[in-house]
Amino acid sequence: MEDNKMTMPTKYEPQRIEKGRYQWWLDGKFFEANNDPDKEPYTIVIPPPNVTGRLHLGHAWDTTLQDILTRMKRMQGYDVLWLPGMDHAGIATQAKVEEKLREEGTSRYDLGREKFVEETWKWKEEYADFIRQQWAKLGLGLDYSRERFTLDEGLSKAVREVFVKLYKKGLIYRGEYIINWDPVTKTAISDIEVIHKDVQGAFYHMHYPLADGTGAIEVATTRPETMLGDTAVAVHPDDERYQHLIGKTVLLPIVGREIPIVADDYVDKDFGSGAVKITPAHDPNDFEIGNRHNLERVLVMNEDGTMNGNAGKYQGMDRFDCRKKIIKDLQDQGVLFQIEDHMHSVGHSERSGAVVEPYLSTQWFVNMQPLADQALELQKQEEKVNFVPDRFEKTYLRWMENIRDWCISRQLWWGHRIPAWYHKETGEVYVGNEAPADEENWEQDQDVLDTWFSSALWPFSTMGWPDPNAEDFQRYYPNNALVTGYDIIFFWVSRMIFQGIEFTGKRPFNDVLIHGLIRAEDGRKMSKSLGNGVDPMDVIDQYGADSLRYFLATGSSPGQDLRFSMEKIESIWNFANKIWNASRFALMNMDGLKQEEIDLTGEKNVADKWILTRLNDTIDTVTKLADKYEFGEVGRALYNFIWDDLCDWYIEMAKLPLYGEDEAAKKTTRSVLAYVLDNTMRLIHPFMPFISEEIWQNLPHEGKSITVAAWPTVNEQFTDNQAAGEMKLLMDIIRAVRNIRAEVNTPMSKQIKLMLKAKDEETLAALEKNKSFIEKFCNPEELIISTDMKTPEKSMTAVVTGVELFLPLAGLINIDEEIKRLEKEWEKWNKEVERVQKKLSNEKFTSKAPEAVVEEERAKEKDYVVKRSIVEERMKELKNI
Repeated sequence: MEDNKMTMPTKYEPQRIEKGRYQWWLDGKFFEANNDPDKEPYTIVIPPPNVTGRLHLGHAWDTTLQDILTRMKRMQGYDVLWLPGMDHAGIATQAKVEEKLREEGTSRYDLGREKFVEETWKWKEEYADFIRQQWAKLGLGLDYSRERFTLDEGLSKAVREVFVKLYKKGLIYRGEYIINWDPVTKTAISDIEVIHKDVQGAFYHMHYPLADGTGAIEVATTRPETMLGDTAVAVHPDDERYQHLIGKTVLLPIVGREIPIVADDYVDKDFGSGAVKITPAHDPNDFEIGNRHNLERVLVMNEDGTMNGNAGKYQGMDRFDCRKKIIKDLQDQGVLFQIEDHMHSVGHSERSGAVVEPYLSTQWFVNMQPLADQALELQKQEEKVNFVPDRFEKTYLRWMENIRDWCISRQLWWGHRIPAWYHKETGEVYVGNEAPADEENWEQDQDVLDTWFSSALWPFSTMGWPDPNAEDFQRYYPNNALVTGYDIIFFWVSRMIFQGIEFTGKRPFNDVLIHGLIRAEDGRKMSKSLGNGVDPMDVIDQYGADSLRYFLATGSSPGQDLRFSMEKIESIWNFANKIWNASRFALMNMDGLKQEEIDLTGEKNVADKWILTRLNDTIDTVTKLADKYEFGEVGRALYNFIWDDLCDWYIEMAKLPLYGEDEAAKKTTRSVLAYVLDNTMRLIHPFMPFISEEIWQNLPHEGKSITVAAWPTVNEQFTDNQAAGEMKLLMDIIRAVRNIRAEVNTPMSKQIKLMLKAKDEETLAALEKNKSFIEKFCNPEELIISTDMKTPEKSMTAVVTGVELFLPLAGLINIDEEIKRLEKEWEKWNKEVERVQKKLSNEKFTSKAPEAVVEEERAKEKDYVVKRSIVEERMKELKNI
């Protein structure tokens, strides 16, 4: 039993209650997985953020969802491992470090590879601390004893193991192919790192003269600078216009090189002139045509996007400057005869923003088809990866069905160096986990692996693989869930799945919870260029982590984008403030109640029974919805229970016994308050960990921390549907009286005469039993309750299920206005009657809907008809006065 002396300040200040709490959790080791054999394991690995500094709102959203899952499962008795870690982010990190070196007046080439890598490790350590500080501010329950980094020793070993095994199976190969080249970062990038943007360009129409002087053939291009590398013109073999030209040659303008006219089925004879210039070193389709016709590959650019020696007089020019110059030269020669405006999709590097150049290069590739086939087969099995929402499975399958080989080599120094060596004399290639024994005779490949190659192994490499007997691998793999955005299904999710199957024989995770993107309030994407980004740490500084977390977790449904709203975060702060004030009031009136003194066996009033019933309902609803990842619905359920039921109704009603003279009733109410608040804090803890821990520590409780307290379960003995019905009746009456008072501007402090006509003896008994609540919250000068009463003249009326309300208000109301009000009320009930009757007259609804649903609609119809009839009768009465 913990000492529960209240230490809650008057004002809710998230900055104060959050300060120091995270370190207290870490010191208590509440987040560390303990390999307890009596507990079922539950595992999530954090999607490793790039070790390049600040986390954005998307990271905050992603990690908040994971924290909710892991906190809830920990409370449900699972042995939870939420493994943290970071990604070395090859291109991004190297670019940052090179920028820093430039500011210092040096470069990586001045340092050399070894020194540069040392500098990058120092940079990594500095920025990794920034990320940990941000995780701490968000309150993430991570097991730091198992933190990993994609370049740490264990993960590096796993990467080499995978590369070597795939190479030996023939699934990794080295070859000269057209790849996506980023001329700014000077490295190859994968297809999914290319962002296509619509750009206003042009089609440049040219005549290539036939070498025999008998004419010319028309071709067109959007990239005239690449014509310097043309090695053929292709036409369709069935195109009658060019049958006589197949096998002849043309003279390449400017260059003067004689190149053949070839026939190839790839050419679309109905597009343009039907003739296509072929540049095998600068276009992937031309590369394939070149292979079929054994064409020379002439590369005309350097790695930095400038023109090389093969470009002749254009050597050294930037590719776009060369384009301008070559257009002028071609026009001067009469070769370029038409420039046609053309909007087309141009690939840009996701990393640098540069226009990507299709570029002939020797690179390492993964042969994807066999791996993709295994991944596709998995989705036909019962033990498949479950996508939430399931529509994203189709997105994943389409990608895998149309997979292309994956270029995995990058021209960088920071990353996993490719474990391939070339013999200095023979040129023999050696691939292995370790360097050859006579290493001095070999030279290691200079390139590193694509960052995604290592992160694709994250679910199992972090668990000790490639040692199949590693304790964590045996216990915590496969992972239970992965939480990520839909924007990296291709980049990451797909690769983890096919690598997991290939190297462990199992799916890497059971479920993939997909969330959307966070957008600005106007729906636009957040970006630096638009200046509409929001730093989550700034939001926390202003409103606290709990308000931000609750907004992120409950603001949308799975798979949907989320619009950021500071106004909504402020309203959630108000919600947290309401929880704080209500809890503080309850604690002030508990009279030092200890946990062992809580007694729920005493006689309970209707409000006590009702709030315990509503708590059971909420526990059941929240648990079921959370298991389905419906956190938006969970948020609504919690909000309604806490704000409406607990704060606005129960705590107000609890003041009657708390301020009364009946000591037994006081004790019961204090016990109910303590029990309900304890369970409420547990329910909301995964969403709002800081405020829930602070309040729970002040409540009567057992245990050191709410993080390891048991998740609430439904206690059937506290479900009382009769009391719930009685309470609903009381609430309806109180609301109706308050509404009438508001309409006629009669304050609650002014006593009134209140007459309640019950429809039957059962309702009458319920009203008489709970009379004290009506007297307290309606403030009647005189209260009359009966099943048979004469309708008073000149009174305000209302109808609730089972009761008619009359408030004689002579001198306070205009009868004509009351008739108008009743006419509006009649219209309301009439519309409800028509709506439900229309629904029930629909044969599709009555035949296909569950019987319980149909019966519920019939009960509504009966209720609405009665209410309409009562209002109708009252209007007649008033009109006859």
